Amino acid sequence: MPKMKTNRGAAKRFRRTANGGFKRGQSHHRHILTKKSSKRKRQLCTTERIDDADQHSVRRMLPFI
Repeated sequence: MPKMKTNRGAAKRFRRTANGGFKRGQSHHRHILTKKSSKRKRQLCTTERIDDADQHSVRRMLPFI
């Protein structure tokens, strides 16, 4: 049986929370920021929890984290 490998792209995007879930950064905050309001840019800075529907797939991509 081959070794299990961590999906490196997922490892750079997701972090484990203290309660065993995963958190992620939000998209749309890298460029084209001039047309976005300050409130929108501020809210895009925050981290979000991974949805329950996606927990299984993220857990498979990150077996050791």
